[in-house]
Amino acid sequence: MTLLFVLSSLITCTVSLVHASCPIKLSPSRVVVRFGDRLMATCTSTSEVDGIGWESVYGGIGLKIGISNLPFNISVVNDWVIKPVCYVSLPDGEQCEETLPVTVYKTPDSVFMSGTWSVKEGRQYSMWCNVAGVAPAKSLSVQWHKGNQIIHTETFNDARPFPVIKSSVFSFTADREDNGALYWCEAELNLSSPEQNPPIMQSKSHSMTVLYPPTFAKPEHETVEAQADKTLALDCSATGNPLPVYSWKIPHPAQETNKDSNLNGSSLSLAFPLPGIYTCTASNSLGSTAKNVTVIEATGDRTTFAVLIGVFVTLGVLLLVAGLFFVTANGTFSFNKLSYTRGQPTAMGPV
Repeated sequence: MTLLFVLSSLITCTVSLVHASCPIKLSPSRVVVRFGDRLMATCTSTSEVDGIGWESVYGGIGLKIGISNLPFNISVVNDWVIKPVCYVSLPDGEQCEETLPVTVYKTPDSVFMSGTWSVKEGRQYSMWCNVAGVAPAKSLSVQWHKGNQIIHTETFNDARPFPVIKSSVFSFTADREDNGALYWCEAELNLSSPEQNPPIMQSKSHSMTVLYPPTFAKPEHETVEAQADKTLALDCSATGNPLPVYSWKIPHPAQETNKDSNLNGSSLSLAFPLPGIYTCTASNSLGSTAKNVTVIEATGDRTTFAVLIGVFVTLGVLLLVAGLFFVTANGTFSFNKLSYTRGQPTAMGPV
């Protein structure tokens, strides 16, 4: 029993060595062919053999004696699975063989995207890249593009050799930064080297519209100084999609009649700014937000006002003193009121 096992092992090992050293060279070593095209290959013996043949459902060739190479040809490939086998007859009567790897491919009939192209910020969405009529699916890769960026790549574990429909899904959370961005997808068959792969097919591009509520360009609360002799412009600019509409609430109703004021614009112009809190509201269909602008008197204006008050008070005091000394008893003004002659009486009595 042991002897039989040893002999069996030796025979198996010998056969393996024979097959491992099979003197066959296939050119090309593998074939990538488009469905409907022609397939050509050559089987060449690398050492002395009695004959060469091809075994195949399509284009098979029986053993040819006394040759060192044998071409194989299929004029029109009309099947998705082809496995040509080249075999040689060795001088010792043994045979060995090698299978020619053949990949039959078909480029997609169409590549198109589906999904929602108008979205709301903060919500999650999905879009699909659909590749129709492609083979083989295991060689397919789909790339997603946003502008100049590749944002997602997907391959498929699908061993079916015939044409199928494959869909790649891309999920995302809508962001205002993506508003107006162009999205598209590409389908590529990775069959051999990049130079020999069939052309990449691209879908139509789609522009994304992202809707979002207003956001102010400047801080939501500001304090500004007003110059008494200058027009003051209060800014309420906000970004939003759809574009925001504006309304102002002012602390002094009398200013509402100011012809320079626009209470429905992003900027409020005040020809005669008064201190107080001015409130602006920016709104669109997704929401509204308010901003307070506190207007105060400029520091320089308060100092100037104090100086002017001091000047006027000083002038008032000087006028009062002048009145005491230069106004006569009958109410007239005279610089001679204080003059006198020695020995003569004055209005104030003898001197």
